[in-house]
Amino acid sequence: MANNSVNYKCPSCSAPLAYTPGGGSRIKCEYCEAEFSVEELEQLFKEQEAAALEAQKAKDAKVEKKQFEMAEAGGAWGDEEIAILKAMTCSSCGAEVVCDNNTLATECVYCGNPVMVPGRYESQLRPDMVIPFQTTKQDAKKAFAKYHNGKWLLPSNFASAARVEAIQGMYVPYWLFDETVDADAEFSATKTRHYTDGDYDVTETDYYKVLRSGTMSFHNVPVDGSVKMDDTWMESIEPFDYSQMVPFTTTYMAGFLADKYDVDAEAALPNAEVRIKESADGVLRNTVNGYDSCSTESMSVVRTDGKQQYAMAPVWILTTKYENKPFTFVMNGQTGKLVGELPVDENKAKMYWGLGALVTLPLTYWICKWIVLILMEAMRD
Repeated sequence: MANNSVNYKCPSCSAPLAYTPGGGSRIKCEYCEAEFSVEELEQLFKEQEAAALEAQKAKDAKVEKKQFEMAEAGGAWGDEEIAILKAMTCSSCGAEVVCDNNTLATECVYCGNPVMVPGRYESQLRPDMVIPFQTTKQDAKKAFAKYHNGKWLLPSNFASAARVEAIQGMYVPYWLFDETVDADAEFSATKTRHYTDGDYDVTETDYYKVLRSGTMSFHNVPVDGSVKMDDTWMESIEPFDYSQMVPFTTTYMAGFLADKYDVDAEAALPNAEVRIKESADGVLRNTVNGYDSCSTESMSVVRTDGKQQYAMAPVWILTTKYENKPFTFVMNGQTGKLVGELPVDENKAKMYWGLGALVTLPLTYWICKWIVLILMEAMRD
């Protein structure tokens, strides 16, 4: 049996509407008490159905266009370029990085394993663009030293065991998306006022449905193209300055490693569209002014045009083991922003907790004694 039930929402407050038997041709919202005729609601529903249909058509067209455009990013390597590249594979975690014939990869940047097995480079797409390194290895070593300096709970020998000389510069694969979108949003907004009516304090809230739409363009929306490189790390060291991006040549790889992408442009696109949708929602929401509250009820973003580039972004990375557990540090090779993980010395933590208890216990004793004296005095009165 076909499902022919229809769900209506109140145009004023978005609450569900239901026809009340005996209500004639008027329908009243139980929540905000707004009234509508059956004809008004039928017309509104037809408009919403038409808008949904158009959005679906545009979405279907977008999918077809997306399949056509995925081949635009990246290019083919030249024979001369392939000849000077080699692949290094970690025998422990399986990570594969690329470097030129004069660059040594002495240990894995992801797990710290000291054995890297050389092999023949199997070419993928050639990057379109690259952001060259702006910071040096010495800058990265200083940033690492500053990062762990003053951390009281850090094991005393961690800094020396970290082997900062093992910091390596690496280019991380990125997909950069340019998109033009049509965005439509429905927001629920309220206006609240308070007043006194005789002996009563009254709070009156008006509910509104606010519609917004617009065309927006987004440029260089980044998505990390490596599964091995944690997305949290890369998002933490963003943003990169894409105005310094230049056409890729293997010259920029001299002395550095390059991670091979294992997330292609088509697989990366949904992540870019999530970021675009969140940004579009924020842009439209910022136009909803004059209300006391505003929340998103629905959001539709349809891609009307777009392209993508394959680019390489610079990072300094160090993975060091402490008590057989890996700790990773990643620094933006352009801006110097650094994030990382640090171990905690359990003995130090217990010691500082004990010192804290020694300081606070006497203070707690005197506070409790003072409270007891006050209570006894009050009982005498």
